Formats: sequence, structure tokens, C-alpha cells
Amino acid sequence: MDNSRRRTLTGSRYLNFTLENESYCMEILKVKELMGMTEITPLPQTPDFIRGVINLRGQIIPIVDLRLKFGLEFKGYHKRTTIIVVEVEMEGDTILLGLVVDSIQEVIAIPEEKINHIPYINSRVKAEYIRGVADTPEGMKIVLDVLKILSDEEFVQLKTMAPAGSPNEGEQS
Repeated sequence: MDNSRRRTLTGSRYLNFTLENESYCMEILKVKELMGMTEITPLPQTPDFIRGVINLRGQIIPIVDLRLKFGLEFKGYHKRTTIIVVEVEMEGDTILLGLVVDSIQEVIAIPEEKINHIPYINSRVKAEYIRGVADTPEGMKIVLDVLKILSDEEFVQLKTMAPAGSPNEGEQS
């Protein structure tokens, strides 16, 4: 009972990151790993926002550039560019997915009641990807719904390519 009370007081924890100077968050429980930019093996016949795949400790992980997915202009990767490895479940299947973001900020607590669910958002990101907007002491944060970033068709496409991939040929041991 004490734990649930503490959770209510402190809120759920979110990873705060930036894209195009806007502040976004995603549930920390979906995040499996944070890593710096690495070489990505491109895949033919995939949408531009699917940058390719990486080999993470023997597991092939598709990489999605959130800037491109959200219709923002491609920006060259730099030392603060980060890949957020998330676990995505859909229709009983689970895959690991790498999301490229401009930079990681911090982990913050946001009480559920502070997340405002609004039908439209004056943001560069489509409202369908957004769970809500939170007004925090650090400023306004756009809270993404990781499960809605990909459409059903895109998820099926990624799911079929992830296990079938081969290790990065360009990777050096």
C-alpha cells in the first residue's frame, strides 16, 4: 500500500529527450537500453525513416529515425545523437526497436493527472503518436505513446525483417 501511495505522489517515470529543440518523453519502462550512434546497415525497399539494422550483442534490431518518422528534416548524426532501444509489443509479439533521437536529457517523474490528453497538438508530430502533454517544473513535455509510433503495417514489416537479418557486415570486432 505504501508503494502505491509513493507511486501516486511521484508519478510514473519518463525518459526525456529532444527532437528539433522540442522536448519529448516516453515511459521509462519501455526503454531497454540507451546507446550512442553506431554504424547502421541500410535495408533496401524500406521507408526512409527505417534507417536499417544494427547488431546488438548478436540480436538484429531495426532502427527508426524519429525525426524522419515525424516528418522533420534529416539532420546529420553527432556525438549527442542517441539510439533508444525500446521493447514494443503488438498482437502478442515483441520486438526490440532502436529509436534515433537528437539527445537524451534526463529521467523525470510525471504524475498521471499532469498529462493532459488533448485532441490536437500544435507540434510537428502527428497527434496519433502522442499520449498527451505534461506541464512539469522543467517546462512542457510532449508524452509519446511508443506503441503508436508505428502503424500495424510498419510493425509487421519490422517484425519480419528483425529476426531474418544477418549481423552487420560492416561491423568490426
